[in-house]
Amino acid sequence: MFASVLFQVIMNILLLGSGGRECALAWKLSQSSHLHNLWIAPGNAGTAQYGSNVAIPENDFEAIRQLVIDNDINMIVVGPEAPLAAGIVDFFKKEPAISHIGIIGPSEHGAMLESSKDFAKGFMLRNNIPTAGYKTFTIADIPAAHDFIDSMHPPYVLKADGLAQGKGVVICDNADEAKQTLAEMLKNKKFGKASERVVIEEFLRGIELSIFVLTDGVNYLLLPAAKDYKRIGDDDTGLNTGGMGAVSPVNFADEVFMKKVEERILKPTILGIQKENIDYKGFIFFGLMNCNGDPYVIEYNVRLGDPETEAIIPRIENDFVEMFQKTLSGKLHEARIEISEKYAVTVILASGGYPGDYEKGFEINGFEKIKEALIFHAGTKKSDAGSILTNGGRVMAVTALGETLELCREYVYNEIEKIHFQGVYYRKDIGKDLLHFQPLE
Repeated sequence: MFASVLFQVIMNILLLGSGGRECALAWKLSQSSHLHNLWIAPGNAGTAQYGSNVAIPENDFEAIRQLVIDNDINMIVVGPEAPLAAGIVDFFKKEPAISHIGIIGPSEHGAMLESSKDFAKGFMLRNNIPTAGYKTFTIADIPAAHDFIDSMHPPYVLKADGLAQGKGVVICDNADEAKQTLAEMLKNKKFGKASERVVIEEFLRGIELSIFVLTDGVNYLLLPAAKDYKRIGDDDTGLNTGGMGAVSPVNFADEVFMKKVEERILKPTILGIQKENIDYKGFIFFGLMNCNGDPYVIEYNVRLGDPETEAIIPRIENDFVEMFQKTLSGKLHEARIEISEKYAVTVILASGGYPGDYEKGFEINGFEKIKEALIFHAGTKKSDAGSILTNGGRVMAVTALGETLELCREYVYNEIEKIHFQGVYYRKDIGKDLLHFQPLE
């Protein structure tokens, strides 16, 4: 039954999520000749351009189940990590009436690669995947954790074991600060249940990049690489955010480096998934550090990253529905990834005050003037009068494509000046640090 559903000429698809990543996915899915109807739950003002928004939370599995049945939905694409960590794949597989629905995303077991830092680090060790040295501690282990900190060289990396909305990583410059942060996480429950266990690991020096694959659990397609910018201020200053921009491709990930990534990290990860009997059909994000030409894994995510998605999806020329069909049927080896040679630069427009306190509900103007960029909505909503309002910290992503990185930066910043809302803030230096690198050959 599942195979017959997969190879329908046209499909009804449900996309879960409401951010910029989901807007980019909706934009891409809407271009497929195999798409009949697209629903987005809950979506935002931007996703409504490409399908039908449904006011259902992404974690309300019962409501999602009914939506799928009522609308003859054939496939679910999961954007964010929370529904995967909560076991949406397992939920659907357990019910005969919906067990045939294909879902792009791993099982709850597979989602632990993101939902548990300790599980991910153990997986890497078991499968000989290069990563920073580490140990995991609970509140009962604080004296041992202090000894471990004293045995290390600063700076120190402390990670809440569970999901903490991208805020669960703290880098400490000295041992006293690390011990104080450990107490805040374990004793004061700084990140709630997520920090009931804390991973302490070595600090890796190098330059970060994001690598993505789409896998059917046996085969994989390597998607474009990207670099994101997490700090709120220019020159990587200020507080960490969910991401203020991204660039793809990254010139420091050359052919030699990427061969190391494939042999040392990508292939062992997919083999590990098979060896450990993990049900995995979906995206894997590899947060990597390039340390003097050698790749190390900082973290796994079990979905596409944001804002990297808004930079890499416009460069992928494949039909996404076809790719997802092959993923769910275990025939991804039949697919070939087609990637544009153009550069992409994505800049996030944020609400004033983000990532701290900020106001929302301000009208956004200037969309009609955009000619050289794509707009992917994130924290937006439509008012009763039909105008677009701010509705989050990261409001939208503006992406430009160009033959060179310089042109991309010129296009994107020229277009950003046409968009207006009260308190709008964005970084002015996205991609600037990569300009001195030689282009990829």
